Amino acid sequence: MLSEFLLSEMSRLSANADLPLHRQLYEALRRSMLDGKLASGDRLPSSRELATDLDLSRNTVVAALNQLTVEGYLSSHIGSGTYVNDNVPKAPTPTATTFAGQTALMSSRGMALASTYCAHALEIQPFTGGIADFSAFPTALWQRLQNKHWRMSYPDMLDYSYSGGYAPLRRAVADYLRVFRSVQLDAEQVIITSGTQQSLELCAQMLADHGDTVWVEDPAYWGAVKAFMATGLKLHGVCVDEQGIAPTALDETARPRLIYVTPSHQYPTGAVMSLARRHQLLALARSHQAWILEDDYDSEFRFSGPPISSLQGLDRDARVLYMGSFSKVLYPGLKLGYLAVPKQLVSAFKDAHYDLNRPGQLPLQAALAEFIEMGHFSSALRRARQSYAERRRCLLEALKPCLGSRAQITGAEQGLHLCLRLSPHVDDAALAQRIAQIGMTVRPLSSYCLQRSDVKGLVIGYGYAPLSEIERLGPRLAAVIKTEAVRLGL
Repeated sequence: MLSEFLLSEMSRLSANADLPLHRQLYEALRRSMLDGKLASGDRLPSSRELATDLDLSRNTVVAALNQLTVEGYLSSHIGSGTYVNDNVPKAPTPTATTFAGQTALMSSRGMALASTYCAHALEIQPFTGGIADFSAFPTALWQRLQNKHWRMSYPDMLDYSYSGGYAPLRRAVADYLRVFRSVQLDAEQVIITSGTQQSLELCAQMLADHGDTVWVEDPAYWGAVKAFMATGLKLHGVCVDEQGIAPTALDETARPRLIYVTPSHQYPTGAVMSLARRHQLLALARSHQAWILEDDYDSEFRFSGPPISSLQGLDRDARVLYMGSFSKVLYPGLKLGYLAVPKQLVSAFKDAHYDLNRPGQLPLQAALAEFIEMGHFSSALRRARQSYAERRRCLLEALKPCLGSRAQITGAEQGLHLCLRLSPHVDDAALAQRIAQIGMTVRPLSSYCLQRSDVKGLVIGYGYAPLSEIERLGPRLAAVIKTEAVRLGL
């Protein structure tokens, strides 16, 4: 019956979108025609009948019918009624199709991007459920700064940014990186991007050709894997150990054009690249004429020991491109990052960034520049470090009962997640699924691997997780891990 379908469809629409009633009815009627429930030439009930059956006002019904008439779905005949037009397209006949059939029109690269290393399965989330906690961020202050720069914006602030970003922000970034990360640069070498993903894509597009080889840490950061897949590069996984990426003579037979690393806090194992390994990597890049892409992931959050300086600061051959973002200190949706390129690449990168990405958001960049210059960024970073340090301490304390010979924690000295390493014969994917069944989110370490099968564990996020939830759910997480470890005889 038409009324039952319309009521059901309107109920679904009201649950998923904040639509007024006349728009809900419009969408439900349009869907009934496109799906074939109302065929060409069918007569609709009168507006009075529909209003009565659906318990709506007649004005609501008339507004929906009028819109459909204007758009050509319906036609009205005085004294006869309202009919579905003959030109309404019929819904295609459903056929049983495979995933491959559904994506037959996609490229092989598109199919790979849609089906492998996907964020919904690999992005590190707080292990606790519920709403992420951004309470440490000074929202009111940030809104005032944004409003200020919108009010005083000049016309050129509303245009594209052709110079690599808002100059005061580039200066502030350069000053911060020189002082706190030992990066060797001046403001002209800084390009403001929409985040690390865009920085990676720009580097791949500018420094490598289709089919060139990129070395990627194994286990790997899924976002980098997808960026390199999308730009047609050949991935070569290089094993990571406790000192970071560990290239061998066999790896060197796959001559790299690019080498992607997260040396300060390897994603996802948490390993910190040793000084000896850093010099080895720089020498390899020199011998192969390769470029190193340094993603300084989570560098702001180091909780024990001195800060780890950047790999770029050791580079004497200008072969390291350094990138980071403001998402962890401020909030993920900010979508502003930075890329520091060697001087000989500045002009080409700025031109390509403008041509390919049409960057903008200058009022937002201006607000961020002032936020940094007035010392608010340093204050926000200090508060965030204190907050995350407490969450980290709480989670480590909760996990103590499941540690020992059966499980060890790595990567807890820095960042917003830690890695619980398990025996190589453990089915970490099944363990992660078991934990998901009781309402917590962890990631199996093996799912980040490119070629390796000897790495098992759980990647546990605590960033943005409310402390109260960590206190409540941390012991439950440890209990499940311990129970499963005993059951598996670890």
